[in-house]
Amino acid sequence: MNNEPLLSVFDLGIATVQDPRTLVNSVSFHINSGEAVGVVGESGSGKTLSALTILGLLPRGVEVISGEIIFGGKNLLNLNSEELRQIRGNEIAMIYQDPMTALNPVMKLGKQLLEVIASHDGINTNSENQVRDLLSEVGIPDVNRAMESYAHEFSGGMRQRIMIAMALLLSPKLLIADEPTTALDVTIQQQILALVSDARKKRNMSMLWITHDLGVVANLVNRLNVMYAGRIVESGSVEEIFRKPKHPYTAGLLSSLPTSTGTNRERLTSISGVPEKPWLVGNSCGFAARCSRAQSRCHNEIPQLVSKEENSVACFFPLGSK
Repeated sequence: MNNEPLLSVFDLGIATVQDPRTLVNSVSFHINSGEAVGVVGESGSGKTLSALTILGLLPRGVEVISGEIIFGGKNLLNLNSEELRQIRGNEIAMIYQDPMTALNPVMKLGKQLLEVIASHDGINTNSENQVRDLLSEVGIPDVNRAMESYAHEFSGGMRQRIMIAMALLLSPKLLIADEPTTALDVTIQQQILALVSDARKKRNMSMLWITHDLGVVANLVNRLNVMYAGRIVESGSVEEIFRKPKHPYTAGLLSSLPTSTGTNRERLTSISGVPEKPWLVGNSCGFAARCSRAQSRCHNEIPQLVSKEENSVACFFPLGSK
């Protein structure tokens, strides 16, 4: 029996090419078969760049400077463009934050979905039925009309459902979701979360969910990685991180979430200061300037991710320690 993770990211480093600036530093995590893993962090923390690297989709002017990404026994960083193209959609699929940037505005949706199949498996007599079945599964009403429509004719929530159908077409082993519910209202957001969760469990598919909102992943993933200033600062099961966070940044994120308990509305707390840019952190903890627990060591040394009970945390003075 193979107990190797489906995906393993080792010591990933990402930087700009011109005027080199480190954007992601020493990031390592893994995803097991059938497991859902979350990556949480503020804008600029490096979470989306880390995910785009898996598919070889880094923007121009940004490059990988260290690390390995092992998927199916292969280092994805060593594959050429054609080899990566065969993996994209077929074995690893992605749902983007804004479906309008991923859908062709001048091509009917039915044709777009069929092209996904054609690019990997080729069209057969069952392909159109396969597309219709998936559109129906993700909750698109009047599938026949949808096949002949354009992206702009649908609401944001419906467009995101179409993107989910597109991602599931070739039954990938791993689904990467980059904040796909950010632009949706709360009701539609919950519907999309339930849809993705059900589809994942039905297919025993692995998932990497990227978000800035801890509340979104509470009931969606098994394990969580918290990123700050280009590094993972805490990693562990969702239950343990929500119950007993070890990193001050994680605790700050949790304290900023509204709660539905109690009769009195309590004032939400916030983390003072602004996020540090990863390339300006230097030889220090990136959170030190915003942390009430920081001491001189925090400003002069980089904390490494080490195991603390159920969680791993990159902090010299984690919560709960003496």
